[in-house]
Amino acid sequence: MRLRLRTILCGLALLAAHPVAAQTLHVALREDADILDPTLARSYVGRIVFAGLCDKLFDLDDKLQIVPQLALGYEWTDPKTLILHLRPNVTFHDGEPFDAEAVKYGLERHLTMQGSFRRAEIGIIDHIEVVDPLTVRLVLKSPSSPLLSLLTDRSGMIVAPKAAEAAGKDFGLHPVCTGPFKFTERVAQDRIVLDRYPGYWDAANIHFDRVIYQPMPDSTVLVANLKTGTIDLAERVLPTDVAEVKKDPRLRIVTSPALGYNGVTFNLANGDRAKAPIGQNALLRQAFDAAIDRQALIEVVFNGMYQPTVQAVPASSPFYVPAFPPPPRDIDKAKALVKQSGIATPIPVTMNVPNSSDNAQLAEVIQSMVRDAGFDLKINLIEFASSLSAAARGDFESYLIFWSGRPDADGNLYSFLHSGAGQNDGRYANPVVDAALDTARTLTDPAARRAEYAKMMEQERKDLPIVYLYNPVNVVGLSAKLSGFHPVPDGIIRLQGLSIAK
Repeated sequence: MRLRLRTILCGLALLAAHPVAAQTLHVALREDADILDPTLARSYVGRIVFAGLCDKLFDLDDKLQIVPQLALGYEWTDPKTLILHLRPNVTFHDGEPFDAEAVKYGLERHLTMQGSFRRAEIGIIDHIEVVDPLTVRLVLKSPSSPLLSLLTDRSGMIVAPKAAEAAGKDFGLHPVCTGPFKFTERVAQDRIVLDRYPGYWDAANIHFDRVIYQPMPDSTVLVANLKTGTIDLAERVLPTDVAEVKKDPRLRIVTSPALGYNGVTFNLANGDRAKAPIGQNALLRQAFDAAIDRQALIEVVFNGMYQPTVQAVPASSPFYVPAFPPPPRDIDKAKALVKQSGIATPIPVTMNVPNSSDNAQLAEVIQSMVRDAGFDLKINLIEFASSLSAAARGDFESYLIFWSGRPDADGNLYSFLHSGAGQNDGRYANPVVDAALDTARTLTDPAARRAEYAKMMEQERKDLPIVYLYNPVNVVGLSAKLSGFHPVPDGIIRLQGLSIAK
C-alpha cells in the first residue's frame, strides 16, 4: 500500500510541477501504448490514443454501423472493386493536403512496410488507383466482406506521406496524421501528450486544447486518481472497483457491450520456446483448457460481470457459433488427457502476463486451477508493450492476452489463426482453418460465413492454439462534470463532442 500511495503522490507532484491549461483532458489507460505508427501498432490502448491523433477512412457509431470520417462515402462497382469518395479540405498536421494520392500512399505503406500488422488485414487489396484528387479505386484479388469494417480501424488510418517518408521506421516517434490533436511528446510509462490541431476539419466538435494519456495499470492508483480529479476519464475500471466509484457523487460509471476476448495463446512453432511440452502436444493444451473453470474465474476476478466463452466473438455477434458453448470444468477429463499424452507431471509451463493487477490475479487463479491437472504454471509478469515484443519474437510458452475486438469476426480471427498472419504469435498453421477463414472472407451472407467459422472452430477446439476464456464488458469511469461521452462497443474513447464543466 505504501508503494501505491507513493505512486499517487508522485503523480500529483508531477502535475503540480507542470501546470496545464484549464481545457486539458486527462485520460487513464490500463497500460502504456506500443509504437504510435498505425502500420506497426497492435495494442488496444494505442487505438485509444490514435482516436485523438489519426482519423480513419470510416468510423463506427454506437450501433456498430459504418459511418463517414475521411471518406464521405463508397460504392462497389463490382464484387472486387471499391470506390472511395474522400472528404475535401482536409490537411495533415504538417499542412500537407489529404487527398487520393495520400490514401494510395497510406494503404500501400500498410501493405508493403516491413513488420506491418495491417498486411494480413487488407492483403486482399491487389492495387490502388487514383481516379481524381478525391476519388480512390481499390481493386481486390477476390471479394472481401470484412474490408469496409477493417477500414474503420488502423488499416483505415492514413499517415502524412512526406513526414512518413522522412522519418522511415522512426515515424512512430513523432507521428503525423489528420486527427483532431497533433503529437507533442511522449514519456514512456508516464504520459502521451497531444495538442489541439487548429486545422482539423471537424474543429467545432473539439472542446479541449490538450489531451494527456497516462498509463495506470494499478487499479488502486487509478481509482484514487479518479477520486482526486487528477484524471477525468478512465478507459477501464475493474468490475471489483465499480461499487466504490459509484459511491462518489463526483464520478459516474458507463458500461457497454464489448467485442473482444481474453485468452491464452500458446507458442506452437515460433522459435526454441515452442519446444515446451504444451506447445508440442495438443492433448496437453486440451487438458489445460478442461482444467479451467471459466465461470468461477469470472466470479472471483471480475465480480461475475463478464461472460465465459470458447470463441473469439461474443454471443451477440452474428458470427457466434451456438454449437460451441463454454464447457464446465472437467478435471477428470484434464487428468486423463495428461495421462494420455505420456508426459510426466508436474508439467512445467511459463505464462507471460501483462503486469496489471487484474491480469496478475487472473493468472494466479488459472495457476491454481491447472495445478490440479498436473501443470506447474509459472507466472512471468511483464510490462505490456514488452510482452507484445516478446510474443512477436517467440519469447514465450504461453501468453495471457486481451484482444479488444472488431465488429466483424474476421478482425478477431484471421490475424491470429491464419498461417503466416501478422499477429499469429504462436505460428499456428492448419489447412482446414486457413481454408475456412479464407472462404469466409469472400462471402456476404452471415449464415454462410458462420458455417465456415463453425468448420474453423471444430478444428481450433482440437488444436487449441488459443484457449479463449471470457468476453468482457466495457466499463468506463469518468468525472460527472464530463459530458458528451457516447460509448461504442469497440471501447475506443472518441474525443469529438466531449466537454467538461468548469
